[in-house]
Order: sequence, then structure tokens, then C-alpha cells
Amino acid sequence: MHDFHRLDVWKLARRVAGGVYRATQGLPKEEAYGLKSQMRRASLSVASNIAEGASRGSPKEFRRFLQIAAGSANELETQLLIASDAGLIQKPQVADLANEIERIRKMLYSLEHSTT
Repeated sequence: MHDFHRLDVWKLARRVAGGVYRATQGLPKEEAYGLKSQMRRASLSVASNIAEGASRGSPKEFRRFLQIAAGSANELETQLLIASDAGLIQKPQVADLANEIERIRKMLYSLEHSTT
């Protein structure tokens, strides 16, 4: 069992979730239940799955939740790129978040492969 509060990847995932919330504040009202909601849920899912997996009793279960978190990170990046393509979020903001998401994916991969 891990203390998720000490995991750098969890801390970064929290920061990215905050960035996603800020980036999506200005989206049009018609996106409230579409892209805005999807991006916010995906960003929350990354940090939440890291935390949930850390509480699991076996390394195998922890790795499974890290894989789910990585999938949510991919989903989030895709949604950010779509929002950028549609002109809903500025490209520099998306690029910054995408870079942080890439860091998260690398950290998740390393943590997954070091967990035994």
C-alpha cells in the first residue's frame, strides 16, 4: 500500500486537473455537458485512479489503476486537442497542459514498472 499524498505523479495530476478547470471556465454554455464536462471528469479520473490504486492491497491491483489513470490521461489530451482544434481553448494553454500530461504518462509508466 502506498501513501498517494507522497506520489509526485498524484501531485502533478492534481495540478493538471486544476489547470483543466481553469482552461474550461470560459467554454460556451452549450459545452457545459459536453466537452467541458468530459475534460473535467477525465482530469479528475487521472488523480483519483492513482489515489484509489494506492490504497489497494496488491501491487497487481495498483498497477491496474495506474493503467486506468494513463488511459484517462490519453482521453484528456485528446479532448484538449479537440477543444483547441475547435478554437475553444487557446493553443498555448493546450500545449502546456499536454506537456504536463506527457510527464504524467511517463511517471505512471515508471511507477507501474517499478511496482512489484
